[in-house]
Amino acid sequence: MKVLTLGEIMLRLKSPGQERLFQSGALEATFGGGEANVAVSLANYGMDAEFCTVLPENTVGDACIRELHYHHIGTGRILRGKGRMGIYFLEGGANQLPSRVVYDREYSAIAQARPEDFDWAAVFEGIDWFHITGITPALSESARDLSLFAVMEAKRRNITVSCDLNYRKNLWKYGASAREVMGRLARYVDVAIANEEDVQKSLGILADVDVSSGQLDRHKYHLLSDKVLKAYPDMKMIAITLRESHSADWNTWGACLNDRESFRLSRTYEIRDIVDRVGAGDSFAGGLIYGLNHYPDRQDALEFAAAASCLKHSVPGDFNRVTVPEVEKLMAGDGSGRVQR
Repeated sequence: MKVLTLGEIMLRLKSPGQERLFQSGALEATFGGGEANVAVSLANYGMDAEFCTVLPENTVGDACIRELHYHHIGTGRILRGKGRMGIYFLEGGANQLPSRVVYDREYSAIAQARPEDFDWAAVFEGIDWFHITGITPALSESARDLSLFAVMEAKRRNITVSCDLNYRKNLWKYGASAREVMGRLARYVDVAIANEEDVQKSLGILADVDVSSGQLDRHKYHLLSDKVLKAYPDMKMIAITLRESHSADWNTWGACLNDRESFRLSRTYEIRDIVDRVGAGDSFAGGLIYGLNHYPDRQDALEFAAAASCLKHSVPGDFNRVTVPEVEKLMAGDGSGRVQR
């Protein structure tokens, strides 16, 4: 099984610990971005993962490729071109002060890429599963066209397509709406991944869900997922993450999966003292792709994804640096955190 992800990887600049941005003048530099984060998770689990993007021809782009190689990600489908690497600044939240992200990614190399820049036969050669998110088509008109062409080309080649809807209100600036674009893209998706906001803002499918209350009604997610599958008859399943935010440090975490045959709920995790929640959704997507391809029971696939993303909350950085045995240990109920010797 070879998986390809396509999207933007960025330079991540984070203030140390829980400092406000530029409080001390120091920033921690790493790399991250939705589709790359998924590829790293899959490679950590031993899957054959490739990442496709466009990176600038400079030393920052070179460093990014070296980082991907470190995580055993295939980079042969990465183009080098004009433009810059996108950046995002992150300020870690604590207690009642939320985390904050500031994007600086206009005119990035991938945002200027067009479908005709790629040799699609080479991009999809040997690929069994293709993953994209709703972030890439939000970047620019050309990135929208690239994303739509990619999913159509994948389906034409009978490749399974997964998409994390990932609504980002600060990115949709070029005139098209998320509902218009993602409504078209979702027609080609086999496995959709989302939270309740993604479904409502990206697809325009509404539900009476109040995430600010800190208490989620699971039955309403059953109804919401049924609505999505009815609207997109070719979609095989949708997974929705369930986050109850009590504070920046304390969340309750779980997920549900509707595959038209049944509605499944994962175990619920109580996560306190969160280290870094950025990338948790991507770690869920990576866990679900792994689970669906390695466990015959879809309940186990869902449990693997929920456990993997639970562990991500304890790992600094965008990437979920955990292994299959670590995830399966938590799946089995061992969340004691005892020192392993």
